[in-house]
Amino acid sequence: MANKPKILAFAGSTRTNSFNKKLVKIAAAGAQAAGAETTFLDLRDLALPIFDEDLEAKDGLPAGARKFKDLLLSHDGLLISSPEYNSSISAVLKNAIDWASRPAPGETPLQCFNGKVAGLMSASPGALGGLRGLVHLRAILGNIRVLVLPDQVAISKAHEAFNPDGSLKDKNQQASIEKIGAAVATTVAKLKS
Repeated sequence: MANKPKILAFAGSTRTNSFNKKLVKIAAAGAQAAGAETTFLDLRDLALPIFDEDLEAKDGLPAGARKFKDLLLSHDGLLISSPEYNSSISAVLKNAIDWASRPAPGETPLQCFNGKVAGLMSASPGALGGLRGLVHLRAILGNIRVLVLPDQVAISKAHEAFNPDGSLKDKNQQASIEKIGAAVATTVAKLKS
């Protein structure tokens, strides 16, 4: 594919065996199959403190926030799998977004988000599969200038949905998640051409 898209994939969970980490890796495979280069990021590795403007004023942007911003800046698209916590997104995901949204010297406002293409998904043991949290995530991303694709998938009963190898037991669900990854890759490629 000309203008090979670069896609950053991450989940709004730090749990080792997170359903959402498994899910976003499936989407990343779909993006790769569509010709994209993908990078998986575990938000746990960023070791971000809770956003605090006093901390920022005293010490500047934490190293993990700078790493996240740099990854966002070097990628064209995002694949985000977001667990639902109390009908919204997880604190770790919101915190990462908040830190990355802070302007650094020489950057335009929201530079690391502006014009990115995002595909959303979720997995939850609950009956709605995390769908309510995706509504909030879509609103947040839209307000920080991310183009969020309309299709999204929420996998319910996630504790029963995965095979030991991380794939989904339901082939239609597997294909739907792969399709989100492919859609981000092809949309980015069209926008870059």
